[in-house]
Amino acid sequence: MLNTLIALIATMPFALVITSVAAQPNPRVKLTTNLGAIVIELYPDKAPITVKNFLDYVRSQHYEGTIFHRVMAGFMIQGGGFDASLAEKSERKSIKNEADNGLKNTSGTVAMARLPDPHSASAQFFINTVDNPALDHKGKTDRDWGYAVFGIVVEGMDVVKRIERTPTGRLRGMSDVPTKAITIEKAEIIQ
Repeated sequence: MLNTLIALIATMPFALVITSVAAQPNPRVKLTTNLGAIVIELYPDKAPITVKNFLDYVRSQHYEGTIFHRVMAGFMIQGGGFDASLAEKSERKSIKNEADNGLKNTSGTVAMARLPDPHSASAQFFINTVDNPALDHKGKTDRDWGYAVFGIVVEGMDVVKRIERTPTGRLRGMSDVPTKAITIEKAEIIQ
């Protein structure tokens, strides 16, 4: 009996550590825009490089003053790289594409925008406004890599939809630019 009690006590601190680590919630980021707030829950277990990159940009206040510069109804809204005058903000080094993490580009998910090079994502991100299976990872070729999902909108999908419905046009050589700037006024980690 005493040996059982000692063994139980000896394993308790380990069990408590496992429980506290497992119970830790995913980080959340609140984007306050001039049309309302959007809260994104991040998936560091599925996209650790991408989540760290995104949080580093949030901590450095990179997103504050950026706009949603590409809005395509029935597809997605994209932001994080340009200010209201469409001047591109400087970005850090590109990151590895984690689109092979099993997460799908479904409505409300947040993914990294990139150039044709699969591993060219940096600061820009997009929010899927519909299911976009064509953007999912299908293979490790340039054509099939897909776009890395790293989070999901948990509050403010109505704001996302309001942004999606905004009138757009062509401005300074860019298509699908909202005619009235939709600005990220503040980006903050809330959990």
